[in-house]
Amino acid sequence: MSITTSLDIPASRSSLLVRRRITTYFVGGVQEIPNLVAALAQRGHSVHELSVDIREGVRESSMVCTILLPGDAIEPLLAYLRELPAVVSSDLA
Repeated sequence: MSITTSLDIPASRSSLLVRRRITTYFVGGVQEIPNLVAALAQRGHSVHELSVDIREGVRESSMVCTILLPGDAIEPLLAYLRELPAVVSSDLA
């Protein structure tokens, strides 16, 4: 008799968490940062290594962060971020 354990079943590639750096360009200044981080958190992503660049007189600001997510989830996440009203663009860093 053979007993199968979770160690015997290989994890699918899509379920492996991968560290990804994302750069998001946005308008609205410092007021938008909590909204962007909350949008990631609402989708279950913890934000790591957050850095924000906001410059006076420049229309767009940028936020770079690192998140852990399955490899096949990056494109849907980027598409979701691009749909947010304040976001100009969002891509892998």
